[in-house]
Amino acid sequence: MVWVSTRWKILLMLAPGLVAFTMFVVYPVIYSAVFSFTRFQGFGAPTWIGLDNYLALANDPFFWQSLQNTIVILVVSLAVLIPASFALALLLQRAIAGRGLLRALVFGPAIIAPILVGLIWVFILDPKIGLLNRALAAFGIPPAQWIGGDYLTPNSVSVVFIWSSIGFAMTIFYAGLQLLPGDVLEASALDGASGWQQIWHIKIPMMRETFAIVTILMITNIFKIFELVYMLTGGGPVHRSETLVSYMYFITFTNQQYGYGMALAVVITVLGAIVSAGYLIAARRKEATA
Repeated sequence: MVWVSTRWKILLMLAPGLVAFTMFVVYPVIYSAVFSFTRFQGFGAPTWIGLDNYLALANDPFFWQSLQNTIVILVVSLAVLIPASFALALLLQRAIAGRGLLRALVFGPAIIAPILVGLIWVFILDPKIGLLNRALAAFGIPPAQWIGGDYLTPNSVSVVFIWSSIGFAMTIFYAGLQLLPGDVLEASALDGASGWQQIWHIKIPMMRETFAIVTILMITNIFKIFELVYMLTGGGPVHRSETLVSYMYFITFTNQQYGYGMALAVVITVLGAIVSAGYLIAARRKEATA
């Protein structure tokens, strides 16, 4: 047997991936960061303006509105999605008839393109033609401005995001449950532990890494929400339903303020990294003190 794990052979095997990662991830990030210090509208040479774009963001009410909407979506989605997907995984782990079909049905929305998810939910949430308001009207309940209004749109986007992501999160939790050592669960059952006690004191503590993975994936996906907002409201009215990414798209490609848009892109990247790192740090401290 020839041992190929020498340093240069490892580097040689990693080289294609590193080159692709550098070209399509590292370079665009650096390029965007540099462009965020310029004024550029798609023609002519960019003009170096220093921190002016970031100062303009700090005074931009639409930026703060989009940040507020993103935070609402983040909090609502995580508060519902994580426990609900874990509960579904626990339920579908049981020996129930048709659980394979049920897992496929729950996972189904995760394979639908986000732009189509948004289109589907337009016909449900639209204040004028939506099925939800029609169903409420049948019971004498006045219609609500689920999308396109001043207050409910972020919550509606959260519901749509949860619907489209719960199957993916459930699948990860289900795989994590399958990897739990059966002898530990059997021993706890012999010691008289109930099903709820096994969940709270054995399954959840042993799946901390799985919870961390799912949470980080959901955080990054929430900070990338664009298609749902684009299809549901287009960011309106007057940018009140924008998320950070949809507002960045408007600034960059509709208003053609590329430097300003890149500054917002940098802010989104930093915010996503801070939230993800903050969660990981908090989770590790909790694990260390447990």
